[in-house]
Amino acid sequence: MPNQLFETQDGSHSILSAQFGVAYHSKHGAIQETQHVFIDAALKFKAVSHTALSVLDIGFGTGLNAYMTLLEAEKSSLAINYTGIEAFPISYQQATDLNYSTLLKTENFQTTFLEMHRADWATPVQLTDHFQFTKKQIKFETIHFVNQFDIIYFDAFAPNAQPELWEADLLEKMYQALKKDGVLVTYCAKGVVKRTLKAVGFEIEALKGPPGKREMTRAIK
Repeated sequence: MPNQLFETQDGSHSILSAQFGVAYHSKHGAIQETQHVFIDAALKFKAVSHTALSVLDIGFGTGLNAYMTLLEAEKSSLAINYTGIEAFPISYQQATDLNYSTLLKTENFQTTFLEMHRADWATPVQLTDHFQFTKKQIKFETIHFVNQFDIIYFDAFAPNAQPELWEADLLEKMYQALKKDGVLVTYCAKGVVKRTLKAVGFEIEALKGPPGKREMTRAIK
């Protein structure tokens, strides 16, 4: 059975993964979730004191996090070096069906959005003056970055679908990947996840969650 496209409550598309049986985004609104969890709680939070930021996206998925980050970079003249990790990419055809540029009224960037999905793996591409883009088709468990990123969007499938991605071994890799004062954000607010983040060295903040969730988590190195 192939992945299934569906409409979330804010009108934006998400995809139900045939392999894992879970959606790439909240059913309450894909765009709303990305804006709240990743753009507002991480990108804008760090941009207050930076004019250039490096972002690691775990994982690239539909490309929505990357796309909205690019749009914010253009709007704010913020230099972004973005790296997206994705072991199981969606098809280019599915990417063409996603309605993000229409809903965000950014049709002039639709070609740029599709370039993300067309881009060669592991090859940096300067998509705009402010946005350098690289994606890597590897499993999250195999990454090895040290003191490289200001921000991590930890957007893995939920712990009930892929529990191994929320355990200490991987979260320790996330800690090592961040620069000092770097920020990891995730929609997940499970107590066991917060305790594990704290155990590997993070300071934890519980923030108000996006629509449909009471809380989310911001972790600072």
